[in-house]
Amino acid sequence: MCGNWKMYKTPGEARALAREVANGLRGADDGPEVAVCPPFPSIPAVREILEGTSVAWGAQNCSPHLEGAYTGEVAVPMLVDLGCRFVILGHSERRQIFGETDSSVHEKLQTVLGAGLTPIVCVGETLDEREAGRTEEVVDRQIRGAFEGIPGAEVGRTVVAYEPVWAIGTGRTATPEQAEAVHRRIRATLSGLHGEDVATATRILYGGSVKPGNAGELFSQPNIDGGLIGGASLSARDFLAIVGAECSTE
Repeated sequence: MCGNWKMYKTPGEARALAREVANGLRGADDGPEVAVCPPFPSIPAVREILEGTSVAWGAQNCSPHLEGAYTGEVAVPMLVDLGCRFVILGHSERRQIFGETDSSVHEKLQTVLGAGLTPIVCVGETLDEREAGRTEEVVDRQIRGAFEGIPGAEVGRTVVAYEPVWAIGTGRTATPEQAEAVHRRIRATLSGLHGEDVATATRILYGGSVKPGNAGELFSQPNIDGGLIGGASLSARDFLAIVGAECSTE
C-alpha cells in the first residue's frame, strides 16, 4: 500500500500527516507493507517522523542519470541518501503533462533497480483508449516497454500499479471486475516476458479514486495486491481505513 501525496504538503504539513499515519499503524506490524511518497522537499521531514516505524517512504519520480548538469532533476543516489525505499515511475500525470514515454520509464527503471530501490511502475489507459477497446493493447505496450530486457529476478522485486487514467482524481472508479481483468492481463503479460514465477512474485497495485468505501471490494480481487492511493492518502483517517480494508482481505 502506497500513498502518493503528489504536489501537496509542505514539510511542516507532511511531518504532521506522517505522524498521524505512523501512530495509526503502531502495533500493526503484521499488516500490509505501507509506504508514502511525499514531494521531494518534504522527504527529509517525513523521514524524521517515520524512521524506526513500520512505514516506509519514497519519491514520486527520479532522473535516469546518476549525476550531472541536469538542472531541476533529482538523482537516485540522493534518494538513497534520504532513506527512500520506493520510487514511483511513469505516473499518468508524468506521461501526460511532462511527456514521459515508455522508453524514459524503462531507462529510469534500470537506474532505480541498479540502486537497490523498489520501483512502482505505473500503467493505464485513457478514457478514449478504453472506449475504443484498446485497454489491453495500451497496457501490454507499457508493460513491455518498461520491462523488456530487464532480468526476471529484477522484475520480480518491482511493483506495478494499474491506474486507469479516467479514474484518477475524477471520482470515477473501475469496477472490481474491470480492475481485476486488467490486473490479470498484466500478470499474463509479465508471465509471457519472464515466466509464471516472476509474474506471481510481482505485486500489482490498483490506483484510481480508491476510497474507504470501495477499497475492500477492490482488494478482495485475486490479482489486486494493494493500492497506490492518491487523494485519499492526504487524509490520515481515510488512508488508514484503506489500509485496514486491505488487512481484512488478507
